[in-house]
Amino acid sequence: MERMPYGEQIKALTKISKAITSELYLDDILRLIVAVTAEVMGSNICSLWLIDEKDKSLKLQATQTISKEYLKERSLKVGEGIVGQVAQEKKPVVILDVMKEPKYKEKALAKKEKLRSMLSVPLAVRDKVIGVINCYTSKTHKFTENEINILTAVANQAAVAIENTELIVKTKVIQEELMSRKKIERAKGILMKGEGLTEEGAYLKLQRYSMDHRKTMREVAEAIILAADIGKQK
Repeated sequence: MERMPYGEQIKALTKISKAITSELYLDDILRLIVAVTAEVMGSNICSLWLIDEKDKSLKLQATQTISKEYLKERSLKVGEGIVGQVAQEKKPVVILDVMKEPKYKEKALAKKEKLRSMLSVPLAVRDKVIGVINCYTSKTHKFTENEINILTAVANQAAVAIENTELIVKTKVIQEELMSRKKIERAKGILMKGEGLTEEGAYLKLQRYSMDHRKTMREVAEAIILAADIGKQK
């Protein structure tokens, strides 16, 4: 396994650091992370799993390989297999030969993809594990302490980038919801004043129009507000 020189490792880590403040979508961030990790580690296959908070399972989210077999949707419970173990115990695991490791769940796939040694590291932010990142080699390889430290550094940067991206998405969703509520409230006020409706009656009218015309409540509210603004200008 040939790793890039130290200076290049720093440049690679900087790429992920820049992603922390970027406007990239999460899928793009994940693809960048696995590509950079594979480059840093000189790895045949690098894969990234994230914990789904809904069912507390780990799901494969990104890999730099083009293998259709490896790209199939897969999931593991926290504590299941090597990936699940790393997520549960919050510490790296090194496997010299996945074909001889009882806990390794995907031996048939490993054989097909020619995967041999594995280094698996948790993605953690403030001691909270959000996922796991794996590096594989095609030949038996004893991962050194330095290699474990490098992948841990990558994982730490990656976890911050992922959490930041998800936070931005959640913030935007909340902002959109607040904006929608404000517009609906304003449209209700216009209907109440213009048609002498109660607050409930105004809301029901918005709701009926939304359903009848297959438009969102926000779209209906925006139309009512626009019509009222045009009316004021005449």
